[in-house]
Amino acid sequence: MKKIKSMSYEELEEYIVSHGEKRFRAKQVFEWLHKGVRSFDEMRNLPAALREKLKTDADPEVIETETVQISKKDGTRKYLFRLSDGQMVESVLMKYEYGNTICISTQAGCRMGCAFCASCKGGLIRNLTAGEILDQVLAVSADIGRRVDNVVVMGVGEPFDNYEELKSFIRLIHDSRGFNMSWRSITVSTCGLVPYIKRFAEDFPQVTLAVSLHAPNEKIRNELMPVNRKYDYSKLLSACREYVRITNKRITFEYILIEGKNDSVKQAAELAERLKGILCHINLIPFNGVEGKSFAAAKRRAAEEFRDVLKKNGFEATIRRELGSDIDGACGQLRSRKNQSQN
Repeated sequence: MKKIKSMSYEELEEYIVSHGEKRFRAKQVFEWLHKGVRSFDEMRNLPAALREKLKTDADPEVIETETVQISKKDGTRKYLFRLSDGQMVESVLMKYEYGNTICISTQAGCRMGCAFCASCKGGLIRNLTAGEILDQVLAVSADIGRRVDNVVVMGVGEPFDNYEELKSFIRLIHDSRGFNMSWRSITVSTCGLVPYIKRFAEDFPQVTLAVSLHAPNEKIRNELMPVNRKYDYSKLLSACREYVRITNKRITFEYILIEGKNDSVKQAAELAERLKGILCHINLIPFNGVEGKSFAAAKRRAAEEFRDVLKKNGFEATIRRELGSDIDGACGQLRSRKNQSQN
């Protein structure tokens, strides 16, 4: 079965023409897919014969909503989606003053092994296709009755560990004949796969890059993020400087604040020294508790003091608003609970 939602517009044209159809039928199919239709029968302006051909030869890569949790505090929505092979991934819809932002997944599971994250429980199962990544956006847009405004690729999985499908997804969601999302409304996060940072800068200079640091030095980062043992802090920051040089765009550094681990004023000063000279924004994230992990969130006062040290050193730093604290808000948490209940 052809993964039809993962196809670029040009690939879809070739596919449709190969079935003896007129080229303009590709435009119709592409538009229907990007409106989020769930079956070929819904593509009402296609000839019945073409719809039947598609049903026997093409996979629309539709994901099914397994569970939706809605926060009573702030309206955050946590989605658990079931893929066609039964694997599950998560998406989170967050409401901000500047619009709705969806955080989406690129893999079922993850092999990065970060100590504070629920996504890596069970390791990596498989990569998602570009169509499955896109369908998270389409399904959530349909659920809330309006298109989402921003996409953050920061859910289950490491996006750069599935780079080719990530590339296809970004180009698909930006295509003006489909969802037509602007480059600047897309953010991609990485835990630090250094070889892909320069590639990403060259492929998508207008898309925002977020890099997960979560530590002020090598020792703590090695403990929290095994990826640092392969691509150490110095190599990572060198790649980040190169990214800024190529794109002339600031980079976002994500930093989860864990009580007693990486949240002291001294560690804030150490972080400021390491990042000196890099055009960046530092996003401080309160740790969202994960079952089975012994970490605790830094106190609000500690977070504010950490931020103030960074600001005194000339950095733009903010503390991310806590969202979804009354639901399974942490990445991978809802998926993990569902997997445990089935075992």
